[in-house]
This record gives sequence, structure tokens and C-alpha cells, in this order.
Amino acid sequence: MRLLIVEDDIEAAGYLVKAFSEAGHQADHVGDGLDGYALARDNNYDVLIVDRMLPRMDGLTLIGGLREQGVETPALILSALGQVDDRVKGLRAGGDDYLSKPYAFSELLARVEVLVRRGGGSANDPTVLRVGGLELDRLAHKLTRDGKDIPLQPREFRLLEYLMRHAGQVVTRTMLLENVWDYHFDPQTNVIDVHISRLRAKIDKGFEKPLLNTIRGAGYMIRDTAR
Repeated sequence: MRLLIVEDDIEAAGYLVKAFSEAGHQADHVGDGLDGYALARDNNYDVLIVDRMLPRMDGLTLIGGLREQGVETPALILSALGQVDDRVKGLRAGGDDYLSKPYAFSELLARVEVLVRRGGGSANDPTVLRVGGLELDRLAHKLTRDGKDIPLQPREFRLLEYLMRHAGQVVTRTMLLENVWDYHFDPQTNVIDVHISRLRAKIDKGFEKPLLNTIRGAGYMIRDTAR
């Protein structure tokens, strides 16, 4: 799952980014409403988590503007304003859910999962990815191959999700560093090789046909070799 968090409280935003990452999801963060509006308008997110009181553009204006532009990404409003009238205004502005501060992360995560499950994501961004007998459920955070459960660590899950989103295509090291590790430079380590090796052992070992392939000099590709 890919989320955008629009929150001007840096400490609160950092907590959310870390918590969602530990749950196996990718969370981008921006600290003001205008930048949040631009990112949400121009990118494919599964869910937006928007604080109500933001610099440059408040959360309700942000969501209302997106709806006017035809952007239907589910939006959950986080706010210290928790009265009934406040919640009603948030929902009428185009929000899909409203959660008052303080909150428990477990409840926030459950609400986010419900929003995605309701079908707010686009048809081009399925919640279940399939390659051959491999099936990755992004919401349940579950992987199976030919019906057999395969446990993954959060980083392995994000790595496999990215590869499966680009099934049949060469994925370069740079693409993985930027989209799975959030590095915009090569740290000159073998972190990718180590994780690819671990992932390959989990999804290919013991099965007849390998799905995860190394493309020498180019990168990696996941594909159904039976085709």
C-alpha cells in the first residue's frame, strides 16, 4: 500500500511514516497543504492521510480541490478538532473518513485498510498482485505460492510488491533503491543483492519453475517462465 501523509507536525509525521513502514507499507510525507495537493494530484496513492490545520492550504480545501479535479483517492482526515460539526464538515468537503487526535495507530491502520478495501483504488492499482502461482495480497500483507503461505519481512514485502508491479519488466538497482529503500544515491553496499537472495530462496526454492530472475548487467525481473 502506498500512502501520502500531509502533516505539518514533523514528529507526528515521522512516527506515522515509521509505523506504516514497519507494517510493510510505503508512506510519503509532506508538511504543507499546497505541496500535498500537488503530490496527491500528480501521483497514484492508495490513501491520503490529511491533517486539517495545515500551512498554505488547509486540509479541507486540499481534499475539496482534489475532488473538483476528479481525483478520487480515499482521504482520511486526522484532526484535533473532533466535535460532530467538525467531522461533518470534513466528510462534506470530500473526506472518506475522519479520525480525531489523539488516536491509536492500530485503529488508523484498520481504517486505512477499510478505505482501500472499499474500492477507492483504481483498477490499475489492484490490491492483489499475481505472477504465475505467486499471489501477493497487499491489504492482508500475505504472500502465497501455489496456495502455500510464505512469510516475508516488511522490506522483503515491499521489494516483492515493487517487482510484481513491474512483472515482465527489467527493474534496475536504481529503481529499487529509490522506490524500496528511499535512497536517491547508491550507498555502495550489497543490500539489494542480499535481499534479492533471501527473497529468491523464499519464493523459488522448492518450486519447479523460478520466477525471480537476474538480468545480467541490467537488474532483476519477475515473470512467469511458463509462458
